[in-house]
Amino acid sequence: MPNQTFKVYLFAVVSMLFWGLSFVWFKIAIKWYEPITIIFLRLLISGALLMTFMLLTRTRQTIKREHLKYFLLLSFTQPFCYFLGESFGLKLVTPTIASVIIATIPLFSPFAAYYMVRERVTKAVVIGILFSFAGIMLMLFNPDLSLNAAPAGVLLLFVAVFAAVAYSVIIRKISHEYKPVTIITYQNLIGALYFLPLFLIFDFQHFITVTPTRELVMALLQLAVFASTLAYIFYIIAIKGIGVIKANVFANLIPVFTGIFSFFILGEQFTALKIAGMILVLLGVVVSQSQKLGRSIGKNRRNQVVESQV
Repeated sequence: MPNQTFKVYLFAVVSMLFWGLSFVWFKIAIKWYEPITIIFLRLLISGALLMTFMLLTRTRQTIKREHLKYFLLLSFTQPFCYFLGESFGLKLVTPTIASVIIATIPLFSPFAAYYMVRERVTKAVVIGILFSFAGIMLMLFNPDLSLNAAPAGVLLLFVAVFAAVAYSVIIRKISHEYKPVTIITYQNLIGALYFLPLFLIFDFQHFITVTPTRELVMALLQLAVFASTLAYIFYIIAIKGIGVIKANVFANLIPVFTGIFSFFILGEQFTALKIAGMILVLLGVVVSQSQKLGRSIGKNRRNQVVESQV
């Protein structure tokens, strides 16, 4: 159905918008708290809100014993490994550069999806990935081909990339068994438990010395509600609707959103290369989805012909 297809694509775009903004919100929160504290609090807040919602609406699902291993592994890849790599990497590079590296997720997910769940890789997806990769390279390197980021930060962010690729494959095994809200609730609560020992050992003493400000509280709430809750719910809906590969291609939109909001909120500078890179990234997303859109349009036209004949 055309309307259903449009909703799935809308969910994919909005999830990337929230994740693009998360780099900006994190840069605000890091002025007061350490990375582990920020991650632990956003997961705890998100998990508590979602669990309360499920209890009030009586929609809580019980995890089947045979699926517990998937939830534990899911939470280990993301949020645990992903956020460790992303958050500490973000301390060393700008929000736009960090989001550009995260946007390389679609370059690796087709191979993982093919070998793990035998999801077909289409020519449109490959061409779209190549366009997006070219755009990412324009944004990541200076005109003299020097890297526009700290190498340690880049390596940490690639830890997040591979964790996200693993996450997108694992989620396929349970996305049709549980509601998105259920998956995100348990994912975040288990993730918070993973981070609790690190928080108590490394960050707790610093945490109790900080007096929260309105700006800090708002950044944490935005990270918890939009980036750690709604974005994941929308993303799972997109994966169920269009698959791992096509859903992950939308990750190329993250640096575009991050670059725009970093410019307006954090005052990060735009260059001609950044603008050209963003255009290529957008073009890559459009191309990668064109084949499915074409099939949807063709199917809709055939249905209209059949209806007119009837």
